[in-house]
Amino acid sequence: MKWTPRERLMAAMRLEKPDCVPVCPDLSNMVPCRLTGKPFWDVYLHNDPDLYTAYKNTVDYFGFDGWWTDYFSAVKPILRHPLEWRNLPVEERDGRKIQRSVLVYPEGTIEREMTYYAADSPTMTEKPIKDIKESRKFWKYLFPEVIGINPEVYHRQKKDWGERGIYGIWIPAPGFNLWFDWVEDGITQCSILYYEEKEVLDAFNEVFMKHYWTLFEYILDLRPDFILTGGSGGFALQSPAIWREYALPVVKELTRRCKEAGILTMSHSCGKQAEMVKWCAEETDLSCINPLEVPPMGDCDLAVLKKQYGDKICLMGNLQTTDVMLFGKPIDVEQAAKKAIDDAAAGGGFILSTGDQCGRDTPDENIRKMVETARNYGKY
Repeated sequence: MKWTPRERLMAAMRLEKPDCVPVCPDLSNMVPCRLTGKPFWDVYLHNDPDLYTAYKNTVDYFGFDGWWTDYFSAVKPILRHPLEWRNLPVEERDGRKIQRSVLVYPEGTIEREMTYYAADSPTMTEKPIKDIKESRKFWKYLFPEVIGINPEVYHRQKKDWGERGIYGIWIPAPGFNLWFDWVEDGITQCSILYYEEKEVLDAFNEVFMKHYWTLFEYILDLRPDFILTGGSGGFALQSPAIWREYALPVVKELTRRCKEAGILTMSHSCGKQAEMVKWCAEETDLSCINPLEVPPMGDCDLAVLKKQYGDKICLMGNLQTTDVMLFGKPIDVEQAAKKAIDDAAAGGGFILSTGDQCGRDTPDENIRKMVETARNYGKY
């Protein structure tokens, strides 16, 4: 029987053995945009093509087992008191495109600025919250009451996606890494408040989590292949104690409810993550964890993690994205991929991936060699 990429990945996430080790390089943004041959702002700003299509085409181009997660474009929350960001005309400045947006709410307005680049992912160059303490009056407008969702795009994409891999939806776990996305000097503000006026952070988190738990209920009803929680630097950009306080209880509850519903779960957190693997394996129902970066960016040893937790959680990683994938030769990729397979594939429950997202200029031949090695050397 020939396995589909979706079957292969779901078996591994259930700690089973598929026909071969699934191979899922993290190509979520940069490489797909490069392969369009267009300026990156065509993808991110103009949806020409949208990022989903660019990624789908990348999966087809390299022939790997795809994993796609969406939320902001595929599932549209329906709000009890809807307010919208009003986009101002796009400006061109120093070879970049600038999109300013204004949110008008009863007590006033707030603004944000997104900068789009020809060959890089966009950044929020002006954030709407200048001071967390002074911003209480509009928290409820940033994270409003959800009374439903419009899943039209989700259903269309999932049907189009087919058996290319697994299709998931992202629900973030709380913590400094997520909050500072909205706040100027967010890490600094969050850190000071945590030690001096923690009640402000607790109040902010309460509003945030009310919004997302309600949204989670609607997303759960969609029954995606998996739900992704966490986020970039979700563990590393705060102390482990802070992550345990704010994020771990959410991961416990989310993974428990997903397990009861028969839905797989995954968590992503680049950077040092070994302690997070231990906690998730021993204290939650998380199905799969990535990217398990190697030093110096991370602190993960696949062989050690496999021995300690391989019977509890699917490990997904961890070829180094710079020395190996970006600057290495195909032989370097092959050797690193074989070592990862030797370290973590025995008995199933392993997905060969990269230690975070591959850089824009990662050579195509390196990605192809990674896929080829998993298909040939990674057979059970």
